[in-house]
This record gives sequence, C-alpha cells and structure tokens, in this order.
Amino acid sequence: MARTVQMQVRLEPELKAQSEKVLSQLGLKPTEFIRMSLRQLVMRKGLPFDARIPNAETIDALEEPAERLKRLPSARAVFSHLEAASDADQEDR
Repeated sequence: MARTVQMQVRLEPELKAQSEKVLSQLGLKPTEFIRMSLRQLVMRKGLPFDARIPNAETIDALEEPAERLKRLPSARAVFSHLEAASDADQEDR
C-alpha cells in the first residue's frame, strides 16, 4: 500500500451531516470524495468545477421571486411559450 498522510478539515456539523448523506446515497465515503476531488484538481491544474462570480443578470434571476415564474403543464407548452416569445421578439426588431 502506498504511503499516505493525514489531512484534517474543520467544518460546520450540519454541512458534514448533509454532505455525508448525499455521499452515502452515491455509495461514497467522505475520504473517497476528497481524494477524487483532489485528483481532479491536480489533473485539471485548477478547480474541477466552474467557480465564477455571477453577472448582474444572473443575480437578478436568482433573486426573482418564485411566484413570478411561469409554470407550464408540459414540455410541449414550454416550447410553444418559447416560440411565441421568440416570434414576439422578432416582430419588435
């Protein structure tokens, strides 16, 4: 077996419990997840996920109240709604 070193991490108990629950559902132990994440960090020579500061439009969308969002009954209705909006946008040009 390869020689290993120990790494200690301090975090909030609730975060630990929530993350362990998700990892358990995936069949992973926290140590395995950390090892995988660190291997990806090394392979990519950077974070293994996008770490961006959202622009103003994204922040506004995230803060938009859920009650203002339109609910549609089916995927077909979503595409019809998008096509109508696109047609209206084309007419405005």
